[in-house]
Amino acid sequence: MSYTNFTLDIDADGIALVTWDMPDRSMNVFTEEVMLELNTIVDKVASDAAIKGAVITSGKDTFSGGADITMLQKMLATFAADKAKDPEKATKALFDNAGTMNGLFRKLETSGKPWVSAINGTCMGGAFELSLACHGRVAADSDKVRMALPEVKIGIFPGAGGTQRVPRLTDQQQALQMLTSGQTLSPQKAKSMGLIHEIAEPDKLVETAKAMIRNGLKPVAPWDEKGFKLPGAPIYSVAGANLWPPAIAILRRETYGNYPAAAAILKCVYEGLLVPFDTALRIEQRYFTEIMQTREAAAMIRSLFVSLQELNKGARRPAGVPETKFKKIGVLGAGFMGAGIAYVTAKAGIPVVLLDRDMESAAKGKAHSDNLISDQVKKGRAKPQEYQLLSLITPTADYADLAGCDLVVEAVFEDSAVKKGATEQAEAVLKPSAIFASNTSTIPITSLARNSARPKNFIGIHFFSPVDKMMLIEIILGKKTGDKALATAIDFVRAIKKTPIVVNDTRGFYVNRCVLRYMSEAYKMLIEGVPAPMIENAAKAAGMPVGPLALTDETAIDLAQKIMKQTMRDLGDKAVDPKQMALINTMVDTHGRLGRKNGKGFYDYPAKPAKKKLWPGLRDLYPQLAPEQVDYEELKQRLLVTIALEVVRVMEEGIVTDPREADVGSILAFGFAPYTGGALSYIDGIGAKKFVKLAKRLQKKYGTEFKAPKLLLDMAEKGETFYERFDPYTRDEAKEAA
Repeated sequence: MSYTNFTLDIDADGIALVTWDMPDRSMNVFTEEVMLELNTIVDKVASDAAIKGAVITSGKDTFSGGADITMLQKMLATFAADKAKDPEKATKALFDNAGTMNGLFRKLETSGKPWVSAINGTCMGGAFELSLACHGRVAADSDKVRMALPEVKIGIFPGAGGTQRVPRLTDQQQALQMLTSGQTLSPQKAKSMGLIHEIAEPDKLVETAKAMIRNGLKPVAPWDEKGFKLPGAPIYSVAGANLWPPAIAILRRETYGNYPAAAAILKCVYEGLLVPFDTALRIEQRYFTEIMQTREAAAMIRSLFVSLQELNKGARRPAGVPETKFKKIGVLGAGFMGAGIAYVTAKAGIPVVLLDRDMESAAKGKAHSDNLISDQVKKGRAKPQEYQLLSLITPTADYADLAGCDLVVEAVFEDSAVKKGATEQAEAVLKPSAIFASNTSTIPITSLARNSARPKNFIGIHFFSPVDKMMLIEIILGKKTGDKALATAIDFVRAIKKTPIVVNDTRGFYVNRCVLRYMSEAYKMLIEGVPAPMIENAAKAAGMPVGPLALTDETAIDLAQKIMKQTMRDLGDKAVDPKQMALINTMVDTHGRLGRKNGKGFYDYPAKPAKKKLWPGLRDLYPQLAPEQVDYEELKQRLLVTIALEVVRVMEEGIVTDPREADVGSILAFGFAPYTGGALSYIDGIGAKKFVKLAKRLQKKYGTEFKAPKLLLDMAEKGETFYERFDPYTRDEAKEAA
C-alpha cells in the first residue's frame, strides 16, 4: 500500500522504517489525513508477523512542528456552529475530537510491537507527544534538534498525553516547569530529564534507533508494567507536600490567573498521577475540551500562532515583486541601535557595512556584536563558531563602501538635519535600485523622504531595543513609498527572522502612540494619589509584562520630557496635560531622576545583586490615597482600555489597516496582555457594545482619553467585531486574484 505523507520500508531484520515526509510542506504537521495514514501504518505494523518493530523519523530537516493549528481552529468553528443548535451534543463532539490524537498514540503504545522515534530536527507539540508514546526515543546530536511542548504559549496545553507521560518519565518539578513554560529542550537536557534514551550522530540516527529494537526493546511503556513507580515521589508524600503548594503559588504569581491553560496543566498532572494511566488520559481530555472553549484559547491561537505565522510569511508583501536575495546591506550609525541591526543582519548570514563618523566609532559598533556573542557563549546558548559571523561586519567611515548595497538602514541620531546629511551622502554612492530605510522612531517618514532623490525607494524600518531580543519591526510607508521598497523591507525583516507589521505614516507611528498612552495613564494615577506599588501591580495583574513606571524608566524619563515638549511645540500647549508635564519636570529637573540609565527614576537601582525598588519619594509628590480607597480592578481596566482605545483610533485613521498587525504588534512590541490575543481581540472578546459601555463609564470618571471613537460606536451599533469589519482575508484573496 502506498501513502501520501509516509513511506514504509522493511529491512532484512523485519524492522519497519516509517519516514514522514509531507509533499508541498516545508515542515511535517499533523492533519486529519496524516493521522488516518499513521493509524493504518500502526495497524499494519501490529498485524504483520514479519515486522518486528518500527522506527519513525522524518524525511525533512525537521521532525515535525506538531499539530496543524488551523485544524484546531476548524474544530472550534464547528463547535461554535453546533453549540447554537445543541450545546450538549456539540461539547460531546468536541470531547471526542480532542481525544483523536490521544487515542492514536495510545494505540501505538499498546500495539504489542516496539516503536522508536528517531528525532532528526525540531520536534514540537504533538510530534513530541508521539515520540513520548514510542517505547524508545533517539535524538540526533545537533544544534538543529530542539524538543518542546509549547502549547501553553498559544493558550492551550499538550492534550495528546503530554501532561501524563512527561511527569511519569521525569520528576514532577521538572515536568511542571517544562509544561507550564513551554520550555525548549536540547537533546542533552531531554536525556538528563529521562525524556529520551539516546543521543546519536546524525548520520547514525536511524541505525541507532533500529539497534534498540534489535537489542530487545520491550513494547511496553513503563507505566503499563506492574509495580511502576513515579520518578521522585508520589503526590501524597513529603516531597509532594513540599512541591505542590509552592507550585500553585508560583503559577499564581507568574500568571495572575490570566492563563486558564497553565492552571489546567497543574490540575491534569496532579489528578492524573493519582489514577491509572488510561483514566489519566481521560482527565487530560476533559480539561483539554474545557480549555478549547475558552476565550483565551481562541484569541491566542489566532494571534500568536495563525496571524503570527501569516505575517512572518509575508502576508502584507505586495504581489508580483520579485524576492530580494541580499548580497550586501549598509547600516548608518554604529550606536546601540545601529550596532544591534548590524548584528542581526550578520547573524542571518548577510554581509553588512557598518558606517559611522570615524573608524573608532564604527569599530566600537562592531565590538557590540563581539560582546553579544561572548555573552551567549558564556551562558551556553551559542557555540564558539558564532564568532565567525563577525567577519561579515565591515566597519567603515567611508560612504563609498556602501556601493553595491541592496538596502541601507539609517540609524543615526534622531535629528532631521543629521538624517538629511546621511541620506544624501548614502544615495550619492548607491545603485538606482537600492532601497533606503530610516530607523526613526519619531520623525514622520514622508518628511524624511523629502531629503531623498528617490522617495519611491524610501521607507521606514523601525526596530525596537534591544534589537537582538525584540521580535517586532514596524515598516512605515511614506506617501510616495513604492511597492518595491515595501517588498524589499519585508524580505529583509523575514531574512533576519523578525516579524513585520506595515503601518502608514503618523506621529509616533503605531507602537509608540500606544505605549505613550499606557505611560500617560500611570502618570495620571500618580497625580490622583494612587500609591505607585498599586499602579505597577495592577498593570502586571492585568497581564502587562512590565509596569508603566518601570517602562518609563527603561526608555528614560528625560526622553518622555523631550517627547512632551516636542509635542507641545508641534501641536500646542493643550496637547499635553500640564499636570503630567509638571510631574515629569519635577522628576527630571528637580530630582535629577532620568530612569535606569542614571540609576534613579521612578525606581531606585542599587548595585547588583540588590533588586530595583520603587523610589520612596514618590509618595511625597502628591497626597496619597489609602489603598482601600482605590478600586484595584478599575486600575487594571484603565491601563488596558486606554491602550485599546488608542489602537481603535489608529485603525480609524488608517494607520494600521490589518487587525492581525494591530494584535500581534501590540503583544510583541509592548506585551499587551497576551492572554487577550492583543488589543483588538481584547475588545472583540468583551464585545464592542459592552466595551463602549465600559469606556463611557471610565470617560465620565477620568476624562476624554476614554472617549470611544466613532468607529467603535458604529461597530457597537452594528454588533461587529474588528475581524469582521476589517477582514484581513478578503484583502489577501484580492491580492492573490490580482
